[in-house]
Amino acid sequence: MIRAQIKKLVDSPIAAVPAYEHLLLQNQLCFALYAAANAVTRAYREPLGKLGLTYPQYLAMVVLWQDGTHTVKGLADALQLDSSTLTPLLKRLEAAGWVSRTRDAGDERVVCVELTAAGKALRRPVSAIQKGVACRTQLAQREFVALRGQLQALAQTLAGAEVPEAV
Repeated sequence: MIRAQIKKLVDSPIAAVPAYEHLLLQNQLCFALYAAANAVTRAYREPLGKLGLTYPQYLAMVVLWQDGTHTVKGLADALQLDSSTLTPLLKRLEAAGWVSRTRDAGDERVVCVELTAAGKALRRPVSAIQKGVACRTQLAQREFVALRGQLQALAQTLAGAEVPEAV
């Protein structure tokens, strides 16, 4: 199975590139994604900072605005994070008064996270920030939606793909 994937990779159009040219930085998809992700995160940093939010906190709030109450595990799954990574972030959101965390009455091991009134009110100014960052991309709505779809598909594909062994 792996050998067939490697053969397919070697026979693919990218393999037609002269030796090691595929290793040039400007030819790296991973670097283009990394640079774009950093640029987007930086675009959010200052306006979110004025509200007292970090970018990872913003993402947690987005999930809560979207879905309502979540368990810590459910929120971690939605954000593709470990629960242990998410807990300090949620403690800071709770200290700011935007969320509350309570233990489930049926299972004390389960912690539920829900928005407070202040957390719900934060949605409006954050929505304006998101729209501003989206405008800064200078992508037409159609391009914006297409790019997001391609990135989501790529992430899903890579999450399920086996990593080929070095030849």
